[in-house]
Amino acid sequence: MRRLLLALLLFSFFTSPSLSQKKTDLFKTLDTELEKARVALKTPGFAVAIVQKDQIVYAKGFGYKDVENQVPVTENTLFAIGSSSKAFTSAVLGVLRKEEKIDFDVRPGNYIPELRFAEPWMNEQIIVKDLMAHRTGLPRHDFSWFMFPSESKSELIKRIEFQEPFTGLRQQWYYNNWMFFLQGEIGARLTGKTWEQNVKELFFDKLGMTRSNFRIPEMEKDADKSFGYSVELDGKTSKMDYYNIAAMGPAGAINSSVSEMSNWLITWINGGKFKGEQIIPEDYVKEAMSAQMVVSAGNPSKEHPDVQFSNYGYGWFLASYRGHYRVEHGGNIDGFSASASFFPTDSLGIMILTNQNGSPLPNVVRNMIADRMLNLEPADWLGETVKRLEEAKEAQAKAKAAADSTAKVSLTKPSHILMDYTGTYEHPGYGKMEIDLKNDTLFVQTGLLGGFLEHKDYDTFNMYLIYQGEPNKDNAFPFQFVSNMTGDISGLKAPFELALDPIEFKRTPKENELSVDDLKKYEGAYLLMGVQEVKIYIKEEKLYAFVPGQPEYELVNIGEHEFNLKVLEGFKVKFEEKDGEITAVSFIQPNGTFRGERKKVE
Repeated sequence: MRRLLLALLLFSFFTSPSLSQKKTDLFKTLDTELEKARVALKTPGFAVAIVQKDQIVYAKGFGYKDVENQVPVTENTLFAIGSSSKAFTSAVLGVLRKEEKIDFDVRPGNYIPELRFAEPWMNEQIIVKDLMAHRTGLPRHDFSWFMFPSESKSELIKRIEFQEPFTGLRQQWYYNNWMFFLQGEIGARLTGKTWEQNVKELFFDKLGMTRSNFRIPEMEKDADKSFGYSVELDGKTSKMDYYNIAAMGPAGAINSSVSEMSNWLITWINGGKFKGEQIIPEDYVKEAMSAQMVVSAGNPSKEHPDVQFSNYGYGWFLASYRGHYRVEHGGNIDGFSASASFFPTDSLGIMILTNQNGSPLPNVVRNMIADRMLNLEPADWLGETVKRLEEAKEAQAKAKAAADSTAKVSLTKPSHILMDYTGTYEHPGYGKMEIDLKNDTLFVQTGLLGGFLEHKDYDTFNMYLIYQGEPNKDNAFPFQFVSNMTGDISGLKAPFELALDPIEFKRTPKENELSVDDLKKYEGAYLLMGVQEVKIYIKEEKLYAFVPGQPEYELVNIGEHEFNLKVLEGFKVKFEEKDGEITAVSFIQPNGTFRGERKKVE
């Protein structure tokens, strides 16, 4: 009887498909399903890798990294991973905490002494942990770095003082790239090395991530890199320029491949270990993938009652996916989208990188793979997403038709001639915008992006960004110009942060360079109101006005015979000319206009 049982067991073993054969069959089916998803979502190309425990069990590219030349994606193709970089940034601090160089429960100002926030309570109460979990009370203020990029870390630190909060500390989760910039800078202050050096030495070098990098020039010279693309709802595909994130790198500058990012996921799945070496402290790993802040209620939906909760750790989103604990972070940056995810209790990791701007594909593919690898009944993630995209396409068409049918020509006019709106507009928490007049159109130039203004009503204009070489006519920023007490344009308000009131930029009129010979005609003494004598004179090749009992005021030319007092907003001087000679001057002030005749030289 025992011999018969043994024979049956042996027969079953040799005639049943092996585990590896089942996986092979699974991955063959997966190949077909993933390519189907790429086509359905109109994605130019993507790569995916699956890890189990400490092994890469699947890695493959789909579609094209160079659409124009039909060059295929491989598992080694470099993509921009965007905000999937954030877990690296926080993990640097995790390593430094193990080395007792940082305390997460102290103020970030302890490590960056010049750092100031907009409110006293923020300076006193915000601690390092709050930066790591998006709970400082600050909204995103993303246009401050996206439209006004800078390579100067000190300049970016100064801007934070002028960025207003929208709620109290730890009252509401709100995604904020700036706080990850600060984490990168804290790490740099503690080690004396740049954020890039810290990430490379602590992680890239130890994980064999030899081609992963932080800068566009490094990515561009790599032979196996992807270009980025935008894909409209109608399927139109356009190549996009790489975006230089500059000093904001700790929030999302890494470029990598799914094969190298797999080692990063393996490290997290194995409690911070890679090939037996403890790369990330185990206690930090547990803390970083534990709930530090509630993102939203994350209620189960009717369609997916087994997907629930939405929390945040340190650089990771946390959720319950169909009964399995999921740790994940996406990434979006011009032309690229990403998803890095792992299921720690299942020892499963999934890495997806794509060259489609704002793509739905990473989440769809992640869920498709998770269902199969976790032996779950597959949900129709692709079908649901395609349906939503079709609905969005129809809604977009209806909205455009409605806008076209209701479009009207403004019956109002600006309060000033267009030239009066030109100048430099500045906000200390954002940066400078230049507005110039060219061929009867006002053009805007920020630190990076350009645009143009189209009159809407009164002193409100729509500003259309020229993004990736094309004007974005579907989205307009209303610019509301404001005047001072003397009626001059003194600034503009723009809704650059939707969680707050419009951001107000102060205007400085453009200065005209006048020669000393041009300035000489204004020199002389003027008798204001027939009583007060004012002297206009040249000093060090600049024009000055002096009223007895007051300091001298430098005059800045802003137009024909018109000057601003350099240090006083809302005060200006206008000269009168008759028969080629300057005959009078008017001091225009908020409390009135004071005119004076020029005294004749005897």
